[in-house]
Amino acid sequence: MKYILNLIITLVLTTFAVPQLIKAQNPVMIWNFETVSNRSAIEESTKISDTIEGNFEWVEGVSGKALRLDGFTTRVIRDGRDCQKPGTELSIEAWVALGEYPLNWCPVITTESDEKKGYRLLIGPYGQVSFETAIGEQWIACTSANEILPLRKWMHIAGVYTAQKEMTLYVNGEPVSTLPITGSLTFPAKPNCIVGMAAFPGRPSNTIRTWGTIEAYYGLDGIIDEIRVFDAALTPGQVKGDFVKFQSKVPDIQPRRMPTIEKNPGRFGAFYTKLNYYPGWDNLWPVDQDPDIVVCFDKNPSKLIFWRGARYGPAWVSENENWMADQSLETWGNGENDIEGCFEHMQDRHCRFSHVRIIENTDARVVVHWRYALVSAYDHTWMPDPKTGWECWVDEYYFIYPDGSAIRKVSWNKGTTGDAIQYQESLPFTQPGRRAEDMLENNYVSVADYDFNIKTVATDPPVRPDGWTGKYTIQQYNFKSQNKPFICFEPGNDMWVRWIGGGYNHFPVNQARSDGRWAKTTDRPTHFMSSPCSDPIIHESGNRLYWLGLYGMNDMKINELISFGRSWAYAPELSLAGTGYLSKGYDKAERCYQLEKDNSKAGSLEFTLWGSKDSPVINPAIRVKNWNSNGARILVNGRENRSGKTGISHQLDGDDLVIYIPLNEIAPVKITIVP
Repeated sequence: MKYILNLIITLVLTTFAVPQLIKAQNPVMIWNFETVSNRSAIEESTKISDTIEGNFEWVEGVSGKALRLDGFTTRVIRDGRDCQKPGTELSIEAWVALGEYPLNWCPVITTESDEKKGYRLLIGPYGQVSFETAIGEQWIACTSANEILPLRKWMHIAGVYTAQKEMTLYVNGEPVSTLPITGSLTFPAKPNCIVGMAAFPGRPSNTIRTWGTIEAYYGLDGIIDEIRVFDAALTPGQVKGDFVKFQSKVPDIQPRRMPTIEKNPGRFGAFYTKLNYYPGWDNLWPVDQDPDIVVCFDKNPSKLIFWRGARYGPAWVSENENWMADQSLETWGNGENDIEGCFEHMQDRHCRFSHVRIIENTDARVVVHWRYALVSAYDHTWMPDPKTGWECWVDEYYFIYPDGSAIRKVSWNKGTTGDAIQYQESLPFTQPGRRAEDMLENNYVSVADYDFNIKTVATDPPVRPDGWTGKYTIQQYNFKSQNKPFICFEPGNDMWVRWIGGGYNHFPVNQARSDGRWAKTTDRPTHFMSSPCSDPIIHESGNRLYWLGLYGMNDMKINELISFGRSWAYAPELSLAGTGYLSKGYDKAERCYQLEKDNSKAGSLEFTLWGSKDSPVINPAIRVKNWNSNGARILVNGRENRSGKTGISHQLDGDDLVIYIPLNEIAPVKITIVP
């Protein structure tokens, strides 16, 4: 009798235990991405074909194939009619490898509704993980610490739910958070199951001006594999077993760098090209060949880059890929009008209102034109005229010379900017994975005036929050590189400094429609500091206003830069000898002496530059209108100068000669130009 009773008990226990074991081992939904075709993925448990939206790649996973998502457009979506409704127990697990963190909490998988019903397994903007269920019309979250998920590494994440008991979150087979719960999960009546993207639009995390930020969809940037949903609670041993059964592999996600010029042409000139960042970002852009411009120098490894990722705002890039850019003209509303945040080129993330072109390209000089409109995150332009529709547009011309310098001329129509305006703001860019201290010395910037008064500003101790101002005209960022960026302004410039080391990553590269997002991790490029800022001297010409700056990147020391700046701000006088040519004076907007041939029979051109300590002759440039000859020879103080560069600029009304001569003199220099 006892034997029969034990047999009955064993049969009963086996009857109940087997279904539980089967539930734990057999997911009700599994996406292993082994079968992907016609923009669909076959879910293995039901053999239902689920749509893959957006740009994606079919790549190697932890087991067989996996799905690479671009973070912008990719998601897998299952109709609510095909979703499996969980009971009193639920488990979800997935393998993920991230390229960067999402802009805010983003699901690996979710069945949520706007009524706060369903479940979801999410990744956060700091590399956190959260397993959430909707209980009592609120999300109950079991969440990890920040940066528990490293980038570019396969990670196994899992969530286990038991009604009226607890929720547990696992990372790589280990429990990282457990939360007691009362109540049961409420499941939506008509859910869509979404993989890899937020179910509803939202704002990025850490926004600075919420009124200047627009809600949008955002997704996961990386690779996902082996997503499994169970209608049973996996045991800790089963979660651990699912983690260890796949061999650890290295995912095909390369460390990211802003565009690198792999093969420098080794000569001075401007080049149209197409600069790449990484495939997911590159594939967003509906552009053909040659949308970007790179200027290279023959004796300086630095580059000047006009790239879509910076909305074509030019960036000086050092030999070790440290980037220096500038915010450019910016304005904003006041009081009740400040409803869209800042209007600037930084907000034009699709470059709808920003474009760039090469105007002149010779051995002696390159001229690049950048034109843009001031735009808000809403894609609205600034102060459109109610009658004509014309708004504030800015033209910037860059007169670039072989010594790694350029004159920047910024011009706009009178009355188009309003009262609130900022003209200039220095913006270093950090590469992904790097911080400000990786590219800057502690004495991060030196400032000076033309009387050789120099001040160095340190990050430690930091500058007071209110900063300081002064009549400084020169700044040089102390990059940890041989070549360092600088700006020389005209005398009378006002400059102020502040230190913002953490920085912002709504610009560059970022596609979020956000006027300011604090950078809390180093997963993506960041602009930081936002200073020194300058109020330059504003000039007036007809209906146009403009300001000028001498920009560049080289290995000069700060005292050398002061002399270099003086050669532009206090350029030596030029006096002509002989006849046949006219002097139109020194054009500070081009850093160039303007001469004109007044008859076709004129022979050699002779002139003297009256250099001195106060007005040194440093790398002068000369433009001769109507030269109309194939080239020229250059003589300096009677001797032929073979290091000088000449170029012919073809114009509608004739050919002009442009000359650049590498010199550094504090005495008068006699120059002869022979046709």
